[in-house]
Amino acid sequence: MAENSSGPTEPLDVRRIKFLAHLMKRYDLASVDLTDGEVQIRLRRRGPEVVSVAPAARGMVLGGPVQEHAAPAPPAEPPHAASAAADSTIVIESPMVGTYYTSRAPDAPPLVSVGSVVQPGTIVGIIEAMKVFTDIPAGVSGTIVEALAKNAQPVEYGQPLFRVRPA
Repeated sequence: MAENSSGPTEPLDVRRIKFLAHLMKRYDLASVDLTDGEVQIRLRRRGPEVVSVAPAARGMVLGGPVQEHAAPAPPAEPPHAASAAADSTIVIESPMVGTYYTSRAPDAPPLVSVGSVVQPGTIVGIIEAMKVFTDIPAGVSGTIVEALAKNAQPVEYGQPLFRVRPA
């Protein structure tokens, strides 16, 4: 962090942010993470011209979700379904905004379905954002008891995709 005669400058350098945003656009990058001492800058593209900045205190691992941008709340579940299923299941949530796909190709079978046994590394779906396809691992061990997202459906960060009964 640079200092001047009146004390330390702000850790957020707007010129650096603009330069990184320019590089993202020029090289069609979906995200950029930069750490310079105590300062961390995380940029994510949500659309062709939108860039999000995440402060270091809330940042996650490279490629992980960014929570700092406001997103519409996911559609609410019926109260009876949420209370009955939520007690004994784990929800696999969307780690990012994009379009959710159940398989790697339009004519391929779904990667998982109700009744599928999953491990933490099992790929349960794919999310496409900015022409970049990201595999979504289960992150838990268990059996899928409910699929909450449909193929080719837009999803938001944190939106439930599956309910899993833990192993």
